[in-house]
Amino acid sequence: MLFGYEWNTGDGQLAFAISILPILLIGLVVTIQASVVGFFVAMVLGLVLAVLKGAPARIISWPATFITEFIRDTPLLVQLFFLYYVLPDYGIVLPAFMTGALALGIQYSAYTSEVYRAGLEAVDRGQHEAAKALDLPPRRTFTHIVLPQAVPRIIPALGNYLVSIMKDVPVLSVVTVLEMLNVAKIIGDQTFNYLVPLSMVGGLYLVLTIIASTLVRYLDVNLPKRGLPLR
Repeated sequence: MLFGYEWNTGDGQLAFAISILPILLIGLVVTIQASVVGFFVAMVLGLVLAVLKGAPARIISWPATFITEFIRDTPLLVQLFFLYYVLPDYGIVLPAFMTGALALGIQYSAYTSEVYRAGLEAVDRGQHEAAKALDLPPRRTFTHIVLPQAVPRIIPALGNYLVSIMKDVPVLSVVTVLEMLNVAKIIGDQTFNYLVPLSMVGGLYLVLTIIASTLVRYLDVNLPKRGLPLR
């Protein structure tokens, strides 16, 4: 029994699969939640790192570049263990789910920052000069002119990282997060039947990533290529 649901191991594989489906769906919800929170953190933190790395002052851009390289060149598992086991020594105790989602977001922020950088640099320099000629402040130039034109260009790359984050969520099982694969493992440990739960996890992951890829493709096709309208 798990999450109040009992599995049926006496009436064949189909009955067993049907009995554990609600349990796996609970794990699927946790997987989706961790992916969404992690992706949100990666998008926000990645944008901040991209802006800091593009700052004219080296005292700002160099530390941001170093932080990005450090995050990108260290394993996700190390960062996850650091957040989960080291931060409590300094009085910062986070729930396992939040720790895992935060670790995913931090790890992928290094990659999304490069995506943002490429998108921002792809905006025609003439747009910057036109904004300067109109005496627009730098912040408004960035938020109202540069960023809306950069976003449509980076949607496909960001979508790829969303799918990658989904596939990395099982790593969170090492800090006791009951995501889909961890739930399947528990079912396998208790029933000695790993084939059915793991096969179902593979199928659910396939459906999940296909839906995410379709959504990203829809946004890529339908977003205006010349920039997001702000009004």
